[in-house]
Amino acid sequence: MTTEEKTTHLPHTLAEFLLWEPVDGYKYEWNDGELIQFIGMKQQQWYVYRALNALFIAKGCYKKGTFMAEPDVMLTGIQMRRPDIAYFTDEQIRKGRENEDVVPEFVIEVISTNDQIIPVRSKLREYFKHGVKVAWLVYPDAQEVEVYTSYKEVKICTGTDICSAAPVLPEFELSIADIFAE
Repeated sequence: MTTEEKTTHLPHTLAEFLLWEPVDGYKYEWNDGELIQFIGMKQQQWYVYRALNALFIAKGCYKKGTFMAEPDVMLTGIQMRRPDIAYFTDEQIRKGRENEDVVPEFVIEVISTNDQIIPVRSKLREYFKHGVKVAWLVYPDAQEVEVYTSYKEVKICTGTDICSAAPVLPEFELSIADIFAE
């Protein structure tokens, strides 16, 4: 495939998608033959990633793994998703270095005013189906976090409520006030 074809031709297979280089400024996910366009975290949401990452480091969680922003995550051979933030253990990073697909056990989606909740919920269902154990939906405008430990089990955190990444990272507990302190 030429460079021009990579950027102008829409992919029809996962193999084509993995080689494709979109030029329209959007990011994409691949879901069983469906090309899904999304914007990714906007500048107004970067502070959420910064705050969570700073708390991740302050609590010593970096000794077990790392937070990554918008990583490519192969859920199956036909599904590639990009959570806004994902936690990967050191072991998963080693496996990734060996070109092995790994699914993070803890993911975070930062919800913007442009996000439609039905596609987000579908993505959440897929995450749990393929090995995610904890997922947070962070709503910056409302200063709320929904903490999921399964697709059906959720705790809504506001104010001084404590959000936890247990059982994946039990030491990663923080209040909504911690996240939105700036």
